[in-house]
Amino acid sequence: MERVLETVTSINSAINNVVWGPVMLVLLVGTGAYLTIRTGWIQATRFGYILRKTVGSLFKKSDKDGRDSKNLTAFQAVSTALASTVGTGNIAGVTGAIFAGGPGAVFWMWVAAFFGMFTKFSEIVLAVKYRQVDRDGTHHGGPMYYIEKGLGMKWLAVLFAVIAGIASFGIGNIAQGVEIAGSLKSLFGWSGLTSGIVLAAVVAVVILGGVKRIGQIASYIVPFMAIFYVLAGIAIIALRITDVPAAFLAIFQSAFSFEAVGGGIFGYAIMVAMRNGFARGVFSNEAGLGSAPMAHAAAETKDPVEQGMWGVFEVFVDTIVICTITAMAVILSGVLNTPGGIDALGGNGAAAAAAFNAILPGELGGMVLQVSLLFFALTTILGWSYYGECCWGYLTGNNKVVLFLYKVVFILVCVLGATGSGQLMWDISDTLNGMMAIPNLIALLLLSGTVIRITREYFQNPLHR
Repeated sequence: MERVLETVTSINSAINNVVWGPVMLVLLVGTGAYLTIRTGWIQATRFGYILRKTVGSLFKKSDKDGRDSKNLTAFQAVSTALASTVGTGNIAGVTGAIFAGGPGAVFWMWVAAFFGMFTKFSEIVLAVKYRQVDRDGTHHGGPMYYIEKGLGMKWLAVLFAVIAGIASFGIGNIAQGVEIAGSLKSLFGWSGLTSGIVLAAVVAVVILGGVKRIGQIASYIVPFMAIFYVLAGIAIIALRITDVPAAFLAIFQSAFSFEAVGGGIFGYAIMVAMRNGFARGVFSNEAGLGSAPMAHAAAETKDPVEQGMWGVFEVFVDTIVICTITAMAVILSGVLNTPGGIDALGGNGAAAAAAFNAILPGELGGMVLQVSLLFFALTTILGWSYYGECCWGYLTGNNKVVLFLYKVVFILVCVLGATGSGQLMWDISDTLNGMMAIPNLIALLLLSGTVIRITREYFQNPLHR
């Protein structure tokens, strides 16, 4: 049995190196760059307008659309999407990327996020345009629907749904359960089993209530956890304000450093920083993977472009704001100079904790980090539970029995993750998470003409200038 596990691990590792390798990362970022150029760089030239149409609209009028329906409001949709993207990777993942690629990885993370804004915009536009509306008005959408309806490639749509449906148990559940158990042990001394049972109960209460309840809970938790983490970040920057210019200088110098690393090829440092930055940016905001469009398709909205704008905002918050806060804490704290590096600190999460503790007084840094990890991981589980439901629903014609069984299994898997089991499942799901991008990118490129046409028509309208 041990030999079988070693073989499976080896095969998965080889596939993972391909799906998260340089070619795929360039393709992910390149797709966003191509669409950005073709539509006039709207995430930059129209950013103010996008903010007015998204968060600005929340202050002008109440977001009542869909409140009495089975679908989500626009804000609930983006909250659900952010719930799944803002996870432990925003803390531990960013920390690991900086240790591996140097401060320059942060710059390339920003580049990935900039183009990722339009990649996610495009996914959402297609998801809303090609979504399925049931007789009772319920919306179903995502890559599987626009692949089937837009391209007529049913087999590719099924492939995406199968991959994403399986991945929901790993990336969206087991991996997060491990982090939740660690946070609860640190905060309250709970065992893994106790944490798992409590987690399963909380998840059950939410996801058995359907997408509407998931959206409602996410719309409360996501703003809270984002504001909490941003305030902690502001405090960190304020306490080391004199070192901030040097930190930004280090980011840009490292991003374009032509020094040979360890006697290696001239300019190798740039490649290392670029790969780690691109990987963290894409993995964090999930632009191009096809997950978030499933939540946005459920929004009670009529205009694909206006819902797509929430995708731009989503990537901005996830990577430009939250990931940057983590990066600044790591760079300003000086933990990068720790002898022995990441291993000496005990791993990515421990290194992030060391960074926060080095700046915030007393034990406040560790507490802030653990609370943040707890909420980040919990909301990721809730968001991915819906993605898995969408995929298995697509594959079975939204069979109610199958979907109920999926939810039951998903809830039970929460206990598995919290008890620290299933590392191989986590690794396989990480690979599947990357494999989701392949059919989705095919669809984005082949349907790029549709995205470009819809976007141009929207912004050519005098009412939208």
